[in-house]
Amino acid sequence: MREPRYNIEIENFLPHRAPMLMKCHTPYLDGESVETHFEVTADNIFTNLKGEFTEGGLIELAAQTCSTITGQDFFEDDDLKGVGNKVVGYISTIKKAELFLLPELGDILITKATLISRYDTEEMSMCTIAATTFRNDDLVVACAFNFLIHEVPQ
Repeated sequence: MREPRYNIEIENFLPHRAPMLMKCHTPYLDGESVETHFEVTADNIFTNLKGEFTEGGLIELAAQTCSTITGQDFFEDDDLKGVGNKVVGYISTIKKAELFLLPELGDILITKATLISRYDTEEMSMCTIAATTFRNDDLVVACAFNFLIHEVPQ
């Protein structure tokens, strides 16, 4: 099992770039779970004109958070900047998505994800991961995904 990592910049391990990349603070990541903190801002592509963080943004935030659990294994343990490799991930299935409210500008969202199952081949990892996102004590979204994650030859 992978040793826990604290306060890492997960965006270094994701294939996303602006405007799709969610800049998150990640206080904890290990081989089976992750926690991220994200602030809703007006300049985010998923914030609508009413100042709400949209349904698509909530799903994307959860997916990016989830993918770090498996994606980190394509990098060496001491590569905390994510420079030693490049990965691509795909949501193959959204198994569940229950949305309870739309967060607003300035809200801090805490997403916690847990690995449910995983199958690795030499070329890729296939996994199921569940996530919940909260604003304070309010459940914002509960979802589960199937992912395919693989290394991109450099």
